[in-house]
Amino acid sequence: MMLEPLQYLLGGGSGVLVGFILGLIGGGGSVLAVPLMVYLVGVPNPHVAIGTSAFAVAASAVLNLANHARAGNVNWRCAGMYAAAGVIGAYVGSSLGKLFDGQKLLALFALLMIAIGILMLRGRGNPGTEGAACTRRKAPKVLGYGLMTGVFSGFFGIGGGFLIVPGLVASTGMPMLNAIGSSLVAVTAFGLTTALNYASSGFVDWPLAFIFIAGGVGGGLIGTMTAKRLSGNTGTLSVIFAGVVFAVAGYMLWKSTGAI
Repeated sequence: MMLEPLQYLLGGGSGVLVGFILGLIGGGGSVLAVPLMVYLVGVPNPHVAIGTSAFAVAASAVLNLANHARAGNVNWRCAGMYAAAGVIGAYVGSSLGKLFDGQKLLALFALLMIAIGILMLRGRGNPGTEGAACTRRKAPKVLGYGLMTGVFSGFFGIGGGFLIVPGLVASTGMPMLNAIGSSLVAVTAFGLTTALNYASSGFVDWPLAFIFIAGGVGGGLIGTMTAKRLSGNTGTLSVIFAGVVFAVAGYMLWKSTGAI
């Protein structure tokens, strides 16, 4: 089902907004992709909104991964183990998500957004250990965390970085910066797995996805430049963004009243 030209224009604008937030505070913005597609762009099928946003989030993660890889922030062994287990979880999660009623899925998504907002307000207190490696002893823990975060990512069609980053720190002991860089491997893998699973059922609007991605690239550049100018004020911005997440989640729950 083709959308109207105005809807595709709004899709590009939504991509700019999500990319701007990601560039500004370094994460969390992709959680707005699904509600923007449903309530602003007007995608009539929640499953199409989830499948399309999953692909857009994966593409955004690839672009950010390239920057972190050049900076040496990616622990490829740990990232590969975590992502490999998570792909299985993402396939299971996205298969379950397709079976759920669309409005119920949006209501559950809103509850997840509230949890994300709380995590953003709490912050991440574990600094990690420099030089941490994924040994055979750590493998079960790394694979277990990867599998579970993959299920969440696939079920809701999100990148899941807010879960993956602390999951990598907890399971490997790596520093936060390395966890952020390494998490993008998993975000890419989970997003592609979810998108392809949804696409197999016709739940991806490819033109909208690419327009959203193009907007995200531009928004990301603007957000990154703005973050450099604001320097130390990103903590305040995170609090403000968490408030936006709570407001959007409340609106989604109101619109989905009776779904759960």
